[in-house]
Amino acid sequence: MIFGGDRDELRAMYVQSWAKHRDRQPLSPLEAQIARIIEEHPEFHAALGEPVDKEYTVEAGEANPFLHMGLHLGVREQVATDRPAGIAAVHGRLAVKAGGPHAAEHRMIDVLAETLWEAQRRNTAPDENHYLERLRRLLG
Repeated sequence: MIFGGDRDELRAMYVQSWAKHRDRQPLSPLEAQIARIIEEHPEFHAALGEPVDKEYTVEAGEANPFLHMGLHLGVREQVATDRPAGIAAVHGRLAVKAGGPHAAEHRMIDVLAETLWEAQRRNTAPDENHYLERLRRLLG
């Protein structure tokens, strides 16, 4: 795990990265990635001032900003390492179709979230081939 298994620790990393970015303090490469994602999501800036143990529920009509940003981070790591093999090409083509890399990521994170949910429900590892096939379907 990047930070450990504790949800609140993960969220605190986002809060700390954003604070360091705002204060123009040096950032680690991971903190810089997180700060870029936060910068691209002004709608989540207020959440960074909330207690890190806040619950976000669909029933209350809330999106979990930390989950959303974490999925962005995951997709960016997948694209940077081209794992599963071919995802970087899909991202590149989807970025052209969707109007940019960030817009492409938004489409991709929906597929990633669904793939992770299914794997968790089945108690198995995510199926990379099925995930990549779903991503390719986004290309039309």
